[in-house]
Amino acid sequence: MIGAGIIGAACARSLASHGLTVTVVDRGGSAGGTSAACEGNLLVSDKGPGPELELALYAAARWPQVAAELADELGPDFPSIEYDAKGGIVVATTESGLDALLAFARTQRTAGVLARPLTTAEACGLEPDLNPALTGAVHYPGDAQVQPTVTAEALLASARRRGAVVRTGAEVTGPILGDDGRIVGVATSAGSLHADTVVVAAGPWSGEVSALLGAALPIRPRRGMLLVTNPMPQRIFHKIYDGDYVGATQSGDARLQTSSVVESTRSGTVLIGSSREQVGFDDIFTVEVLRQLAAKAVGIFPFLAGVTVLRSYGGFRPYLPDHLPAIGPDLRLPGLWHASGHEGAGIGLSVATAELLTAQLLGQTPPLPAEPFRPDRLSLQAHLVAV
Repeated sequence: MIGAGIIGAACARSLASHGLTVTVVDRGGSAGGTSAACEGNLLVSDKGPGPELELALYAAARWPQVAAELADELGPDFPSIEYDAKGGIVVATTESGLDALLAFARTQRTAGVLARPLTTAEACGLEPDLNPALTGAVHYPGDAQVQPTVTAEALLASARRRGAVVRTGAEVTGPILGDDGRIVGVATSAGSLHADTVVVAAGPWSGEVSALLGAALPIRPRRGMLLVTNPMPQRIFHKIYDGDYVGATQSGDARLQTSSVVESTRSGTVLIGSSREQVGFDDIFTVEVLRQLAAKAVGIFPFLAGVTVLRSYGGFRPYLPDHLPAIGPDLRLPGLWHASGHEGAGIGLSVATAELLTAQLLGQTPPLPAEPFRPDRLSLQAHLVAV
């Protein structure tokens, strides 16, 4: 397993639970990449009908069980993953925006999503500090949140209890190939690792890693930034975002896009996001991005204009051009599997991804159709290079 973020951790736990010998390798520390630079979203509200929504709905049903399993297994001395089924409210700031939001919610309801339209007064009843000038909203009880870094570490700790080995500070430098051309392990800066199966779960670095192994996937980094306020008494009770967020998640535009996502954490801080832009792995912070995030958040919660920002941080999401993760075997290189390309949904989809991967690898019936996530699917064909 290449990658010790939340996808790699969830996959390692699932595979080890089925009796497989698992080694996780990462050039950095555990949960040190995208998993440490995000909000911990478990969303169904931002996905239209289709395979990703089906995966998200399955994941949403699994998360309460996984949270309970981890708490029971790791005990009270391990930090809580802070699973919070707080629900989400998506707001509209214009009449045309409200029409689009309500139309989107109607399509989601046909796919089984709980999406209840709210008047402005009803939305303000759930969130008293919302801007009363908003034109309406939709309530999504199925949205939830976890503390992403702790959750990744908890999944890794659970995998270790099942026999998995985690090797950090070991960079993959190339493949080990058998006489028949099958990949039978990887060379790393800490020595060779042999395996029947190699899984790439390196998040936004999966494109580079898969190319290094000889079967590149077109995964690119998509940069995002967040603001964090000083701790305060809780005044925001749901995950709140504007309708522009949905369009941003599904857009292929490489230029800067910002939308407002605002929520409280258990520590009392407020997280303010989010931005998306394709600038490679350039991690330089841009004042204009932070200004846009702050301005849009104040438009939804005016009281935030008087709140001090404690810090800002950013990271990279693993972007695939058809907006679906790659989960399954790479037919170009036998023995190579992928679990990456989730963009901003990796935290929420991690446990479902792990179960989908495990079922395929073991030849079992997966919990939902695996074909839409195949690395060789038609919508990625134009981007793949034959080995």
